[in-house]
Amino acid sequence: MNYDYIVVGCGFAGATVAERLANHSNKKVLVIDKRDAIGGNMYDFVDNNGILIHKYGPHLFHTESKDVYEYLMKFGEWFFYEHRVLGKIHKKEVPIPFNITSIKECFYEETAEKMIKILEKEFGKEKKIPILELRKHRDKDINKLAEFIYENVFLYYTMKQWGQKPNEIDPNVTNRVPVFVSLDDRYFQDQYQFMPVGGYSKIFEAMLKSENIDIRLNTDAKDCIGIKNNQILFESVPFDGKVIYTGSLDELFDYEYGELPYRSLEFEFETINKNFFQKVGTINYPTKEDSFTRITEFKHMTMQKTPNNITTIMREYPCQYDKNSKNAGTPYYPIVNDKNLDLYAKYFSKADKIDNLYLVGRLAQYKYFNMDLIINEALQVYKKLEEDM
Repeated sequence: MNYDYIVVGCGFAGATVAERLANHSNKKVLVIDKRDAIGGNMYDFVDNNGILIHKYGPHLFHTESKDVYEYLMKFGEWFFYEHRVLGKIHKKEVPIPFNITSIKECFYEETAEKMIKILEKEFGKEKKIPILELRKHRDKDINKLAEFIYENVFLYYTMKQWGQKPNEIDPNVTNRVPVFVSLDDRYFQDQYQFMPVGGYSKIFEAMLKSENIDIRLNTDAKDCIGIKNNQILFESVPFDGKVIYTGSLDELFDYEYGELPYRSLEFEFETINKNFFQKVGTINYPTKEDSFTRITEFKHMTMQKTPNNITTIMREYPCQYDKNSKNAGTPYYPIVNDKNLDLYAKYFSKADKIDNLYLVGRLAQYKYFNMDLIINEALQVYKKLEEDM
């Protein structure tokens, strides 16, 4: 088949563009992925215990975008789900993000009430305050609260997650760890919060079910796509169509300027002979005593009911990405700082000279995106492609 478009990577970025091109524009699309299954990091499957698990960490759909919500709902059945997270602090399990309930759990009643009143007066109810901003407050009780949260919720979790000190991390990351002046114990407050019935893999199957789409799995893009004189080659022949690339940009250019740094994750799955192991889907372990950052129990998130008292949990261990490592060879999180952005800019400059190359996704754009933002980015890329047709 002669293809109009080649999409490299089969996560939500690539699958969304491929679906729109095939179904809305009637274009012939080839999707390439080096893994043996579609879905990218969203891939899920039923394990030997009959439990639906997310192989590459827990994924929860939440968004404020009606457009993204309506787009994704077309590809399967979804159920309403609001995620809740607890943090284990001094043997207590308290809501995360740290909120009014957490304050009451961790401080004596009189002190807690005083802290809450000041927070409500200074910042307002239902407000989220980044922990690093709260540490600058001059009131001694608020400063005491800020230091407690910083030490017991933020500091060691952040160091484990990123392998850096908090002041070395991009502010966009630290702003994702707020203090919530509220009794709302949901992890997200977005209008639309859903999980797919039967898992994300079924959603991807529906998205990519088209006679206009061919899929090659277990295929490294570098084995069939090359670049010479700013011209894309497909199987050694100049390709006149367009390529949508969602992988690491340094890999595309053979690490010419060096490797872009990422954080990776290692996962440890365990079968537990209980109906449920913990109270909620995720419990964070933010203290330095534990080398893992959180435990996920999937049955809370999938609403599965199993005939026997058995459940599957997953411990999550952040680590430095190493492209040659079997366990840490997946780049999950770009490490955003000035030095790394300068390096990315060099690769982007090379990519920008190739007229028929389009970049989208966390790796290709070297930027952290939530699921809904990835889908939105992909829809915007499709609009650009559509305008050029």
